[in-house]
Amino acid sequence: MDLTHINEEGRAKMVDVSDKDMTKREAVAIGSIYMKKETLNRIYEGTIKKGDVLSVAQVGGIMAAKNTSHLIPMCHPIITTGCDISFKLDFENSKIDIKATVKTIGQTGVEMEALTAVSAAALTIYDMCKAIDRDMMITDIMLIRKSGGKSGLYEREV
Repeated sequence: MDLTHINEEGRAKMVDVSDKDMTKREAVAIGSIYMKKETLNRIYEGTIKKGDVLSVAQVGGIMAAKNTSHLIPMCHPIITTGCDISFKLDFENSKIDIKATVKTIGQTGVEMEALTAVSAAALTIYDMCKAIDRDMMITDIMLIRKSGGKSGLYEREV
């Protein structure tokens, strides 16, 4: 089995994608952050002292997607042509579900960008609310769909 991120000397390298075709690519990732019911209610009511939690988390997720190659060592810098973050407040389970969709036209996929966007959005929610709820828990971050490139369509059953 070839390890694509290892060079002939056994050290890390960035995979050469220069021979790959430029294709339209999209990746969708999801994740959740659990919290106290009071915290979720305050987010919903807009009474968190630091401001509008979901607006800030949305910007944090988009910024993270755009900067993924600065965070993940072997990721290629990618021109992000689209990034959207959405949130679903789940009052029954006291959590916020996060979904990130990232698009590009390029030679490599945007799975890492979508996963990074979800992670950063969840971390931003944590940062915005940690003064009132240090027990928040970030979970279930996963890729659920990707399209484009040589490997084509991938969809996880969730």
